[in-house]
Amino acid sequence: MEGLKSYYPVYLDLNGRLAVVIGGGHVAERKVKTLLRHGAQVLVVSPEVGPDLELLEDECAVTVERRGYVRGDLENAFVVVCATDAPEVNRAVFEEAEDRGCLVNVVDVPELCNFIVPSIVHRGPFQIAISTAGAAPAVAKRVRKRLSEEFGDEWGAYVMLMGQVRTLVMERVPDAAERKRMFEAMADSDLLARIAAGETPAAEKVFTQFAPVAGGQEPQA
Repeated sequence: MEGLKSYYPVYLDLNGRLAVVIGGGHVAERKVKTLLRHGAQVLVVSPEVGPDLELLEDECAVTVERRGYVRGDLENAFVVVCATDAPEVNRAVFEEAEDRGCLVNVVDVPELCNFIVPSIVHRGPFQIAISTAGAAPAVAKRVRKRLSEEFGDEWGAYVMLMGQVRTLVMERVPDAAERKRMFEAMADSDLLARIAAGETPAAEKVFTQFAPVAGGQEPQA
């Protein structure tokens, strides 16, 4: 579509990285909680903060500086989120972030962002990100709701189990072709249905079920 940016979809490792949030209202609180959930070290700069941020500060989960933004606040930041209703502050934050090479999102101001946040379905390590490149956020929200109904909590446990089994396979099965066969067989199996039905298969037992059998026989699926 003419005039619509093309965004490169990517997942970021924020563990231990500094995230600076400018603003202390409800939107900022929501952004801070998301950043914390993904392991970021969060600094909040705002003259006032809401009760949730105060609680997080009391718990030493975030650092809060109760004042207005000044240039220099983004030093060492990896990612910046600006959630204020002051256009001059939004512009100043964006310009400093650009000068420093930071990732920056000014909430609801696409022209002052070098990344946008998708609508996400969370199921533990399993995530589905939906984006309309900022063209239709309401559509992304509705798609997320539909996918949330389709992909239930069992998907989180399923993907977690697959990851545990994958670790065992990588450690114990040297042949690349055999590893690929095992991964595909597990993905095609009834593991997901069993978990949805209430089972909690152990990684070791699943590995044994799909591991190569002596004598060249196929494992039991």
